[in-house]
Amino acid sequence: MTNSTLQVLTVPAFNDNYLWLIHDGQHAAVVDPGDALPVQAALAAHGLTLSAILLTHHHADHIGGVSQLLQQGSVPVFGPRHDGIAAVTQALGDGDVIAVPGLDLRLRILDVPGHTKGHIAYVREGAEPWLFCGDTLFAAGCGRLFEGTPAQMAASLDKLAALPDATLVYCAHEYTLANLRFACAAEPDNAALRNRVVSDNRKREQGVPTVPSTIGLEKATNPFLRYREPAIAGQLHSAGKLARGAAPLEVFAALREWKNHF
Repeated sequence: MTNSTLQVLTVPAFNDNYLWLIHDGQHAAVVDPGDALPVQAALAAHGLTLSAILLTHHHADHIGGVSQLLQQGSVPVFGPRHDGIAAVTQALGDGDVIAVPGLDLRLRILDVPGHTKGHIAYVREGAEPWLFCGDTLFAAGCGRLFEGTPAQMAASLDKLAALPDATLVYCAHEYTLANLRFACAAEPDNAALRNRVVSDNRKREQGVPTVPSTIGLEKATNPFLRYREPAIAGQLHSAGKLARGAAPLEVFAALREWKNHF
């Protein structure tokens, strides 16, 4: 994905992680480097110099490569203020705006707790908006609630859903097909969802990542952004997982719990 100067490279890692390299042909910032080796390989392959590390939360598959990358040269490490990451040199919270070293790039910070208590996201605004959201919002899904509450995660997702529809969603895992299977169970009559199933299955058959998606696509097909839809509450009731007349937050909590065991 490009504009006139910046590109985002997809760097696969582990079984299903995506690490993101934002670069201008010379300098690069890496988002959530859980493993240093594929990042170093991508930097070398494209002739790039690392200028910054951006972290969304403390889980090992997102920060595990930081120390090894720093051994190659000291660069700023941006990360959440309240997620206990020792390597962070510039702690960030909601509303902060950073100028990414080495790049013509400004990113706005959003607090998006739920998956972890201190999880943050990075938003690039303007004509080609980007969102780096870690494990909060996934293509057709959302992160597990390891530390936060359903209320926190629902509020975080609502915050992301308020971004422009054209915003490219750079999440951190290739979970899309499994998420789509659950989405179809939660909202089987959603025509946009059925179309997405065909499209994303075709991408995976061709070995192409299903991400980035867009906020607009997520709003149309992701049950965790659509938990206020009566059809989803009705489906939960039919499955015996929710009483009739439940409040939206109860719907969200029941939906997340259903997905945990789906």
